[in-house]
Amino acid sequence: MARVLSFDELNGWAADDQSAALSVFAETCDLIEGAEWPQLCALAKQAPNARSFFELFFRPVLIEDGQEPLFTGYFEPELRGSRSQTARYRYPLYRLPPDVVSGAPYLSRQDISDGALAGRDLEIAWVDDPVELFFLQVQGSGRIRLENGSVMRIGYAGHNGRNYRSIGQELIRRGIYDAHQVSAKVIQNWVRRNPVEGDALLNTNPSYVFFRELPSLSADKGPIGAMHRSITPMRTIAVDPKFTPLGAPVWIEKDGAEPLQRLMIAQDTGSAIKGAQRADIFFGSGHFAGDQAGKIRDPGRMIVLMPIQLAYAFEERVEG
Repeated sequence: MARVLSFDELNGWAADDQSAALSVFAETCDLIEGAEWPQLCALAKQAPNARSFFELFFRPVLIEDGQEPLFTGYFEPELRGSRSQTARYRYPLYRLPPDVVSGAPYLSRQDISDGALAGRDLEIAWVDDPVELFFLQVQGSGRIRLENGSVMRIGYAGHNGRNYRSIGQELIRRGIYDAHQVSAKVIQNWVRRNPVEGDALLNTNPSYVFFRELPSLSADKGPIGAMHRSITPMRTIAVDPKFTPLGAPVWIEKDGAEPLQRLMIAQDTGSAIKGAQRADIFFGSGHFAGDQAGKIRDPGRMIVLMPIQLAYAFEERVEG
């Protein structure tokens, strides 16, 4: 179901700083697919008033698919590591093996953990914490702080063709935690307290992510999102592109202990982000951002801002 709303129906719209969202929108608007977007992109880069720009050229469209709305958070981890294997740094980050076939099942996480890729010269770097490495794979990109103080930026290169399975849900299934207790920090602490069982728990998720080094990405830029450009803390969300065009502005109304009403830009995707009312909020880089992102699992509402003609045509097409 899709329904065109007015801007007056967006809770908190008048209080937001739309200029911050406009600058983020301008970073990737030239990559949005569709004939309606190029002219809007040109106007965005010279618009004197951000709020007026969005209200003049867009209409809010509420898209629903019958699934419950859900907001979660993600971040860019920073791990300690080395380009060479040492006694301390002994857990490898692998580049994409040349024999991976897109969409076809490859070695499982258990296989790779058992050494199936060892000796093939696929290691990009080595880190000191297998739990943080697991969550680096969940996030899909990160920073490796090397021993000399320099930073290696890494991004998603591909995966092993196996479906992601939530280890948080596995802990709930086993009766170790209730649903409201589970967060990334809780999972990390449990795995560290129970190293043998924890290792087995991580391997219940058969999905495995491979990385590539990003030498041209400077330390002050955000990680690369699905649109192949840097994303912005608290203005970028990951969405399901089946429902939300990549690059489109999206108004979010997140409920919960720390409600959030803000104009975001849909610049990323994620394997767990499925549905019209599903979004992952990018919180930034490092441990503090990780702590904040890990607390988020809230209901709410998200509304896509579409070019006027496209908005009404989309509503008519969906309703028809």
